[in-house]
Amino acid sequence: MNPSVSLLLLLLLGLSQADPIQEEISGEGLLQEEDIEDEVNDDTVDIGTRILISNNATNEILLEGDLLPPNTRNAIRCRSQSCLWRKASNGQVVVPFTISGQFANWERQKIERAMSGFHRSTCIRFVRRSNQRDFLSIESRGGCFSALGRSGGRQVLSINKQGCLYHGIIQHEINHALGFQHEQTRSDRDGYVRINWQNMDRAMAYNFHKQNTNNLNTPYDYSSIMHYGRTAFSINGRETITPFPNPRAQIGQRRGMSGWDVKRINLLYRC
Repeated sequence: MNPSVSLLLLLLLGLSQADPIQEEISGEGLLQEEDIEDEVNDDTVDIGTRILISNNATNEILLEGDLLPPNTRNAIRCRSQSCLWRKASNGQVVVPFTISGQFANWERQKIERAMSGFHRSTCIRFVRRSNQRDFLSIESRGGCFSALGRSGGRQVLSINKQGCLYHGIIQHEINHALGFQHEQTRSDRDGYVRINWQNMDRAMAYNFHKQNTNNLNTPYDYSSIMHYGRTAFSINGRETITPFPNPRAQIGQRRGMSGWDVKRINLLYRC
């Protein structure tokens, strides 16, 4: 056999036996097209709508549709170092995690692929938990939801097997866990979107209250993975969120983090 062919066969054998996930998730070689396959197949439903549909039957008390109420803070706010994940001496922000045995292997791989997107473009590193006190416990509960920022101890991030296993939804909930709120509740949102209060149940209006957000000197982003779609919490099918001043601007997407989503992670965590 040609020596170069033999060398190639040995190399391929070694790659086939390599563990794709060791101390931390690797994923730089994964194709983005694989990550978003299911969103492309259904091109009509944005991330926010999917989340709200999935959370309709949950027994959890949720704020803004998918945020667990804080246990240690008196407002939906993550602006201080206390709710950020800690940076290691090597400059990487380590987020320990566990994934429930509720998930099949392909479901775990889908969650891990969504995590690997953060590795490609930020200093966030998701690592399997050993004995760390603070960690994400990824489970299939009654919907898609997370706490805002690092809340301490075992922190549930729910990705329901029946309605939340989409690349964009997983990254949306992870962004909440990193400390990011919804784009449409930004403190400066009134210059970019109009909230149509008449098209929602008054009892749901609190979901659209502006928050005292840290906008990191970045522009309002209609394409953010954290932006809900036009009919979020609508009671009549009409728009609750209308872009302003251009009412035809596209809001609410399906695929994954926008460029500004990535930039904000790097700014917040000083990557």
